[in-house]
This record gives sequence, structure tokens and C-alpha cells, in this order.
Amino acid sequence: MSKAFSVRLFGIGLGLAGLWLLWSQAQPAQPLTMEKVTDNLYVIIGDGGNVAVMPTSEGVLVVDDKFARDAPEIMAKVKSVSDKPVRYVLNTHQHGDHTGGNEAMIGGGAQTIIHRNARANMVEGKMPGLPQITFADEAQVFIGGKEVQAHHVGRGHTNGDAVIYFPSERVLHTGDLFVNGGAPFIDYSAHGSIMEWDKTIENALKYDFDTVIPGHGPVGKKADLVKWRQSLTMLRTKAKAACTGGANDALKRLDLNALGMTPSPNFERSMPAMCAELK
Repeated sequence: MSKAFSVRLFGIGLGLAGLWLLWSQAQPAQPLTMEKVTDNLYVIIGDGGNVAVMPTSEGVLVVDDKFARDAPEIMAKVKSVSDKPVRYVLNTHQHGDHTGGNEAMIGGGAQTIIHRNARANMVEGKMPGLPQITFADEAQVFIGGKEVQAHHVGRGHTNGDAVIYFPSERVLHTGDLFVNGGAPFIDYSAHGSIMEWDKTIENALKYDFDTVIPGHGPVGKKADLVKWRQSLTMLRTKAKAACTGGANDALKRLDLNALGMTPSPNFERSMPAMCAELK
């Protein structure tokens, strides 16, 4: 990628990121629900990214924490399954619907962990709740006899995405690398990539798991993630063809429903930058 192209693409992404932030913050709060994924793992769904909750004898580990406004309700739901404090928060990436509760969690004594690129994106965006710990390729947390792994498997939604693997539960939390039922949001302000996304999912599929907690949408199975990877490959091919007729109306030439993806404002906003990357 040339320097001039990279700067132009980054400029498109900055506008996209700003629009996404304004849009997401303007949405009304949604009720949160909690469901059991395994005997040792729960997920909190609604109003932002899905939150995984693992209670242990030594404290609670959570993955992501939605918006700041959701922190009190998240904590209430955590307390409904454990009388122990939240000890660790693993962020899958930097977006505010996944890291908004960091400040409250840190204030309560939790240690927060994120990929180093994602933290750099938070610093650049002057975002609150900066995690205290970063990693490059992988990190492991051991708590209450359980091991939880964070892995950076490549670019896609951003350049700092992490998948969180629960070996004992055979569960993978993908963050927004997988959105069950939606369309992908390629955040070019955070150096996301439609060109690399399906390869990143291929890397994630190498782990031994049965169940997938997506960034948004209902909990799924490994087969759903396999299908998502295939859909991303098809999307890239179809988007490249659509973009050859011009970025302004490329979206009209795409049939997302045929790919099992529901159109979204975030996807629509990322279309010009996607066309620029696919040139």
C-alpha cells in the first residue's frame, strides 16, 4: 500500500469513525439479558457488544463491558451469579460499546487487558478507560483454576481485534470479528481490512471450540463462524465488482441478503473506504 493511498484511506476512516461514534452514542439504552452458555460461563446481551462472564472461586473474569451507562446493570447481573469481585476485563477491541464500562471496572479494582494496537487506537481517539495491560500476539489469564486466552489472529474489524478462548468451556468470544446476523463494519480509522478479514477468521477457527459468542447477535456454533468466513470471502468478491462501477452507488449493486447479512448503517458508511481498499 502506498503512503499516499494509506493517508487517503485513513482520512476516509476518520470521518467514518466519528459518524459511528455519534450514531452509537445517540441510540437509546436497551434492556440487558443474561443467559447461561455453559455451567461456568454466561453472556450478557443487549445495548452494545456481548459480554462474557466467568465466575470463579477467586473472582470474576469478563470479556468487554458495553457502554459506560451499562456498567451498573452489568455489575448487578454479575452479582446475581457470584459474590466475588470482577478481577479481570479482557477487551476484544477499542470501540466504546465494548470498552465503555472500563472506567467503572478499573475503579472497582479490575485489571483490564487489550491488544496493543487497540489501546493505541484508544489513545489516539482520546477514549476513557485505557486498559493497564497490553499484549502483542497472545495473553493468558489464570484464575480460580481456569485458563482464559486472548489471541490476536489478524486484521478485520480493526487492527487490534482479539478473540478470547475459554478452553475448559470450548467457547470462543470473537468480538466484532463475527456479528451473528449482521453485516461487517470495517473500521478504517482503526486500520481494519476487508482484504484480510476472512483469513483472520480462518486463523480463529483453528482453536478447539464448539460455541461462539459473537460481538453482537445470538450465541452460535462453530459452523456459524465457518459460514461467516465464507460469506466474507464472497462479500469481498462481490464488493470489488460493485466498486468498479463507482463507490458512490456501489451499495446498490450489492445484495447483502443473499450473503445472509442484514444491511446496517455502519456497513453503508464503510463502503467508500472499502472500495478504496479494494482498488
